[in-house]
Amino acid sequence: MTVDISPFHAMFIGRLAHKLKAEGRSIIHMEFGQPSTGAPAAAIAEAHRVLDREPGNYWESPALMARIARHYHDKHGVEMAPAQVVLTCGASPALVLALTLSFAPGDRVALARPGYVSYRNTLRALHMEPVEIACGPETRYQLTADLVEREAGPLAGLIVASPANPTGTIIARDELAAIAEVCRRRKLKIVSDEIYHGLSYGEPAHSMLEFEPRALVVNSFSKYFSMVGWRLGWLAGPADLAERARAYMSNFYLTPPSLSQHAGLIAMDCEAELEGHIDTYRKNRELLLAALPDLGLKSIAPPDGAFYIWAHIGHLTRDSMAFCEGLLRDTGVATAPGVDFDPEVGHEYMRFSFAESTAQIEEAIRRLKPWFAAKAALAS
Repeated sequence: MTVDISPFHAMFIGRLAHKLKAEGRSIIHMEFGQPSTGAPAAAIAEAHRVLDREPGNYWESPALMARIARHYHDKHGVEMAPAQVVLTCGASPALVLALTLSFAPGDRVALARPGYVSYRNTLRALHMEPVEIACGPETRYQLTADLVEREAGPLAGLIVASPANPTGTIIARDELAAIAEVCRRRKLKIVSDEIYHGLSYGEPAHSMLEFEPRALVVNSFSKYFSMVGWRLGWLAGPADLAERARAYMSNFYLTPPSLSQHAGLIAMDCEAELEGHIDTYRKNRELLLAALPDLGLKSIAPPDGAFYIWAHIGHLTRDSMAFCEGLLRDTGVATAPGVDFDPEVGHEYMRFSFAESTAQIEEAIRRLKPWFAAKAALAS
């Protein structure tokens, strides 16, 4: 039996943005969570070296697996053998692996709402049932141990994301530990999406593996390492599940691109260059936080990490998709409609990504101010 899933509406916005750009329009991309920067210079140089000397093959880099395992020791105090890391073709296949390993068709899996659209849709495509827990400003749009504890009905597990998409909010250390304890008590398996680790503007994010060694962690080189198009990610977890994941991976996807693995290994030691990107995101975040109230957007999630701002626009529209499309056509600024991330109330929200250059963010703000002022005048 096949399953119908909802479209990813931001993809429509992205396609329209590229169409308008091809027609000669000036477009500012704030619709996707992708850095405007490329891979670190040393990683690109290594890719050139490898291209000149090696044909490429089906390969899982032992050195990269060992380097990722060391990353968990250095950043999180978690001891991990290299074999506990399964290299994947980005975070999306890692999510499919994690869900396939952890749950069976028909299982009910809890997740936060608002949350990343692919959690809900991937669960449904795998014949699992997403159980969305409404998370509002009172919990900083994040799951809490109490919310998980109070969720009625049988559950097989939980998807956690910190920093989260679309809100950028981070779950504090003590709360993450409390969530892990509730899951142990309820015998819930945990899938933790940590793709935005490294992108924080205060306290760093903690890994779920610090509190639950049986958790499966999804991560990627796309965000912090600025390697979106290289399609390289990983799944980390207990040794027995990693071996099962490797069996799935080799049958489903073979291996990630060998060129990406060579470059990724070098990228992991390019911290000075990568931290420079964080400085840009921090400046962009400050600019938007200062500008949004002037646009009439005063109810937003506190963006602790990632590069998103989740804003309420219910005083201006009840149709975030039409709102974002109109904004793009009128101003050339592409944003993401909230309905992707919250099918219940997302029609009154939108998401801004500030992963662009500071000059682009400044220009976006210049364009947004008169447009939002006109919308507010019509709504009053």
